[in-house]
Amino acid sequence: MTSNSDQSITCRAGCGACCIVPSISSPIPGMPDGKPAGQRCIQLDEHNRCKVFGLASRPQVCLDFNARADTCGTSNSFAFDHLIALEQATAPSN
Repeated sequence: MTSNSDQSITCRAGCGACCIVPSISSPIPGMPDGKPAGQRCIQLDEHNRCKVFGLASRPQVCLDFNARADTCGTSNSFAFDHLIALEQATAPSN
């Protein structure tokens, strides 16, 4: 059985949920004001791969995100649905 502290999984190629669903308030190359929730990151290529992965210009929030079984599940649709729920649960109240 896997412990909660060790649930990292290999990122699914072509998913892109973590680059589309969450809002990012820090600058991203090409998006100096970050991005709102649900907007596709400008750095996501046509295959849903990050063009700045591994570069120092990548936002800290992106560096800190790790694909995890409890976040990404076993399908792209699970990842989108779960990240949308997390984004809604943590959005500032208006």
